[in-house]
Amino acid sequence: MSAFVEIDGVSLTYRGATGDVPALAGTTLSVARGEFAAVVGPSGCGKSTLMKLVTGLVPPTLGRVALAGQAVDGPVKLAGMAFQNPSLLPWRNVRDNVLLPLEVVEPHRHRFRAERRQYKAQADELLATVGLAGFAERFPWELSGGMQQRVSLCRALIHQPALLMLDEPFAALDAFTREELWCVLRDVWHKIGFTVILVTHDLREATFLSDTVHVMSARPGRIVTSRLVDLPRPRDLAICYEPDFTAIVHELRSRIAEVRQA
Repeated sequence: MSAFVEIDGVSLTYRGATGDVPALAGTTLSVARGEFAAVVGPSGCGKSTLMKLVTGLVPPTLGRVALAGQAVDGPVKLAGMAFQNPSLLPWRNVRDNVLLPLEVVEPHRHRFRAERRQYKAQADELLATVGLAGFAERFPWELSGGMQQRVSLCRALIHQPALLMLDEPFAALDAFTREELWCVLRDVWHKIGFTVILVTHDLREATFLSDTVHVMSARPGRIVTSRLVDLPRPRDLAICYEPDFTAIVHELRSRIAEVRQA
């Protein structure tokens, strides 16, 4: 696998009226094409800032960010994003919520009207992949929280992004729904093969889903450990109770405890 996301010696300082706030300092991270990477660390360490840098929403103060070999100098088009809050539009049904990115992202935007039937079929197929076949005409308020998050995932994937950025997408869900969606994400990733960067506080989630878990220091954040998750794939939830899995989780927890005290 070749390098796809490259963050090289990046520092970022937020300028404010009451003073500067250093968010990242000398952060270096590499994610291979098709890899599932997770980023964990103490609260406020800059995990979400890292996402903004990769997607071009904020520029670095120092250092370089590159995606697919090209320097990131503005918002990127080849990334999909999903967050803790699904943020679905209540007046649009499920299918139309999923289709929303195609109405604003080129090259789909200019041909959306002409190819709407094809796009609708694509959305319905994606919904079926995450277990929502038959729900395309429903509205967000008719869905459970877990179902809404599945719609959010479909919306992030509808324009077939090469990179999927996930910021605590399952944090607000109950434990059973969260684990169910781990499996949904696992299966979609296996089927489509995009690159993923998952920001999470859940060390079990990071270990279950990812190829590599990157641990960040306390603010200003930097990568202090990159732990390869050398567990066989495909992974079933039963692996979460096996000694090798729990050993990785405890190792990550110990490393985060160390950086919090540093």
